[in-house]
Amino acid sequence: MRCDYHIHTSYSDDSSHEMEDVIIDALELGLEEICFTDHVDYGVKIDHDANVKDNHENPVMNVDYPAYFREIAILKEKYRDMITIKKGLEFGIQTHTINDFEKLYQSYEMDFVILSIHQVGDKEFWDYAFQKDKSLEEYTFAYYQELLEVVSSFKNYSVLGHLDMIVRYSEGKVPFASIEGIIKKILEVVIEDGKGIEINTSSKRYGLDDLTPSRDILRLYRELGGKIITIGSDSHNKSHLGFAIDQTRAELARLGFESYCTYESMKPIFHKLKKD
Repeated sequence: MRCDYHIHTSYSDDSSHEMEDVIIDALELGLEEICFTDHVDYGVKIDHDANVKDNHENPVMNVDYPAYFREIAILKEKYRDMITIKKGLEFGIQTHTINDFEKLYQSYEMDFVILSIHQVGDKEFWDYAFQKDKSLEEYTFAYYQELLEVVSSFKNYSVLGHLDMIVRYSEGKVPFASIEGIIKKILEVVIEDGKGIEINTSSKRYGLDDLTPSRDILRLYRELGGKIITIGSDSHNKSHLGFAIDQTRAELARLGFESYCTYESMKPIFHKLKKD
């Protein structure tokens, strides 16, 4: 099963990759299954049906949900004999936006939901607003503390996305021993709740010297009994799609994982990994 379970399209504010073009490109790459997971980030973005005139001169929008799910349904039927297409979203959750995501989850049927932390206190990582005036240790721990609080309260998701994303926007890297305790708490909640984590292949695109999440986190997850793991490219354009999927499957096998997952109706489907 060659699949990509983290794909963004023009329904996300940071991508111009049209949904049908993604499917055509996936077919060229020999992918057998894909899952669309466009961005929703309450707190810093607003929905299309919100009153954009209120304090939003240049609003950044979340997914146009009716149009998004309608197009997935149309394309799923059109390409049903060629590729499996699943419907999902990436929830960029913060502690103060949990109620918004609870409502969204109840509004649409999905196969798969990625839970990610993209901001804390509505401060972004990519522009270093969150990291400003904090030490490396302070903002790294604050990131994981937010994630722990979110997973302790919000349960309507499938996997944690790019679990150590803060490394991508860090000036340095804290020793794993100093954050292992809080990461263990996060993973214990995830496993107890029957959820999983993703391995995000964008680490290679960003030039990181480790996987995302790190090999240390992946080993800890496996040691704690974690079995649910998905593979996604975090694609935003054609060159990202399917990136390093095959190499990542091989890496997971070397780390001792026996399978990876796809999803249907929020339920994991396990696929055996081939050993070297």
